[in-house]
This record gives sequence, C-alpha cells and structure tokens, in this order.
Amino acid sequence: MRKTMVQAKAIAQDFSALRLWLITALAIVAALIVSPARAQDPADSARYAAIVVDAQSGEVFYAMRADSPRYPASLTKIMTLYMAFEEMAQGRLKPDDLITISPHAASMPPTNSGLKAGDTITVDMAMRLIAAYSANDLAAALAEHIGGTESRFAALMTVKAQEIGMTRSNFVNASGLPDSRQVSSARDFAVLARSVMRDFPQYYEYFHVRSIEFRGRTYPNHNPLLAYPGVDGMKTGYINAAGYNLVASQRKGNHRLIAVMLGGSNKAQRREHVTTLMNTGFTVFARRDKGENIQVAQNEFRSVIAPKPKYEVLGDNATLMAALDAQDDEDGASVQRLSQKTPAPGVVAALTKAEAKKAADEKAAAKKTSTTAAAKKKKKDPDAIWAIQVGAFKAKSQAADWAKDVQKRFTLLKGVDTDVSKNDAGRYRTRFVDMTKADAQKACKAIEAKRLDCMVVKS
Repeated sequence: MRKTMVQAKAIAQDFSALRLWLITALAIVAALIVSPARAQDPADSARYAAIVVDAQSGEVFYAMRADSPRYPASLTKIMTLYMAFEEMAQGRLKPDDLITISPHAASMPPTNSGLKAGDTITVDMAMRLIAAYSANDLAAALAEHIGGTESRFAALMTVKAQEIGMTRSNFVNASGLPDSRQVSSARDFAVLARSVMRDFPQYYEYFHVRSIEFRGRTYPNHNPLLAYPGVDGMKTGYINAAGYNLVASQRKGNHRLIAVMLGGSNKAQRREHVTTLMNTGFTVFARRDKGENIQVAQNEFRSVIAPKPKYEVLGDNATLMAALDAQDDEDGASVQRLSQKTPAPGVVAALTKAEAKKAADEKAAAKKTSTTAAAKKKKKDPDAIWAIQVGAFKAKSQAADWAKDVQKRFTLLKGVDTDVSKNDAGRYRTRFVDMTKADAQKACKAIEAKRLDCMVVKS
C-alpha cells in the first residue's frame, strides 16, 4: 500500500513538472509569435513614412510623416522616366533611338544591365529595364542622352519636380544611388505618381512590365505587388539608409488608390504593409459607396494598422540619421549621411525654350478644343443616348480639367460633348455624352488600355 502511494505521488510530481514545462513552452512560443509582430510594426522605425491618396481626386486617406525628408532610393527612377515621357510626348525622343553607354554609366554599381562602355540599347528597352529591373547604369545613360550629363539632367529633374508640386525633393542623380543631397518625401512621390497617370497615361504601361527578355537573359520586375489583382504599377526602391520603399497603384471597380511606403525593414513587411494600406482604403470606398459618411479616413487606417499609435514626427535630419545602421546598401555603394539640402544648379536658360514651346502648345490646344456654335447645333443621332464616365471629383474645376485632358489625349473623343454634373454623393462626374453604345464601348476600351478609369452609362 505504501509503495502504491509513493508511486502515485511520483506520478503526480511528474505530471506537475510536465504541466509546468508545457506552460513555459507555450509562453515561449507566444513570446516568439508576439514579439516579432511588434518588432515588425513599420511605424516603429524612424525611417517610416507613408501616404495613401485617391488617384482621381487627390484626397489623402492616410498620411504619417508624409512630409518628412527621406532617401528615395530607386523610386528616383519614376522621376527619371517622367522626364523621358515628356521628351517622347514632345517628339524630342523616340522609342527606337539608340543610347550609347558611356564609361560613367557603365561604372554604375548593381543593380545594372551589365552593358559595357560603347554598347548601345534602344530608348524603349532601356526604359523597360529601368522601370522593371531598376538598372542603375541605364538610368545614368538615359539621363546623359537627354540632358548631356547626369548632373545637368538631375538639376532639370529637380526643377520639373517643383513645377508639378513636389516641394520637398532634390535630385542629384538619375538612379537613386546614395547621395547625401538626394531627398524627397512620401507626399512628393504620391504627387509624382498622379502626375505620371495624368500627364502621360500612354506611357504608364512601362510600370506594369512583369519581365523583360534582353540579350538572351530574363530580367524580372522587382515589384511583388504586380501579382495582386488590380495592381498595375509602380516601383520599388532600396538602399540601406532608406530601407525598403514602394510606390504602388491599385484599381478596384471605379476606384484607384496610390500608396507610398518608405522605410520598411524588409521586403515582406513592405509588401504586407502596403497591402494593408490598400485594403483599408478600398474598405473606405466601399463604405462610402453604401452611403456611409466617412470624412476623416485617417481614423480608419489607425484602427487597422496600430490600435494604440505612438507616432513622433521627425523634425531634423540628425534624428533621422541616428536610426540608420552602418551596413552597405543593396546597390553596392557606401551610405552617406544626409547633409544640408543643396539647390539645383541654375537651369533657367536651358528651360526657357521648353517653357516657350509649352506655352505655344497650350495655346494651340485651347484653340483646337474650342467648338463653334454651328458644331454644337449639329443634328443628334437618335441612338446617341450613351455616355462614358471617366472620373468623379470633389471639386467641379477638377472634373472639368480632367475632361479637357482626356479629350486632348484620345482622338476618339474629338468633338464629343462633355458633361460635369453632381451626383447624389456630392461628387462631380466627368462624362462624355451623346454617344452611340458602340462608340462609347470603343472609347472606353481605348481609355482602359492606358490604365485609366472608364465606365459606359446611359446619358
């Protein structure tokens, strides 16, 4: 009997020990699960900055440190390509023009195309490799081809950035390789993304290329979000001083969002966080479409991203740089500390001719789009009871301006009447009216091919 009691006591002690071991193990597992999640909160990083905007109206849904200075890294190449798009639109640059790789361009560290000094490449192929593969050598070569030297081209980039509303950007190279003077902000890149879509929709597809075949080699796109439904651009970027950056655009139904995240800790965090930003933004759209009045979308993002946020706006560069580690960056160049912003060199003389041409083009376009009273009184087709809607805006002036822009870019809409009217939700719709169903469908197909929003409706 006594022996049985001893055995029972031993079993009980063993069970208690096992129970204690299980509790401890579960606590360790829980710590391993929870701690990384907290460590992976992107807002904990001093480098983090983000913004989400409605691509059509420009409404800011979410902004955190959106105006704080940050290294753009390879997001710079969006601005480089914007400059090239402008040259192509003006006829000064053609897709089949040949670019000769200079010794300077060939010396750029990875990521690069591997071309040697003296090699040639077409403008079109160079731009595809810049947009998708982020080739630093080709960004420098394209800059030299357009601007004479990369430094002069970068100065023109800075001036153009200021013209389109990028108030906190300064560029000194075309690639985004580390330089103490090259800075921008999350808001500026949202402005740039909208400008690309607005000014050069015919070239936006460069940011959607999934991979490129060149000289027997396949070059993949670095943007992982292109595999997600509705995501059709834009660009990733990384240097050690910046962290993992991403500008992305996604469309669902009649809505399109642009999200910018700067300062991610790794690729997975960047991908997941931008996905969260997008999903939250489209949830706001869906709730508004159902009649819910959400005026301050920022609150919706805070509740999803960080229930108890502890945000601190960075006020000076010293605070920013204190958080950066000392590893070499992905692009193979040493990290430099952020110094005082240096203004771009004087380029007034170089831009005078371009500005004069722009003014002349605008005058000619205004004359072309004006219609006579006789044209307006033309006999209406009895089947012309259809319309296309290409946007909805908070301000009537925005809707009217977009109508002019779209009509100017698509010859199918030449002479088609426009209509700007307020819907039940209080937004101004941009429509082209009095069309046949076949013409409306054909126009929408052409517009959507340029990755712009379009919907066929009855007038």
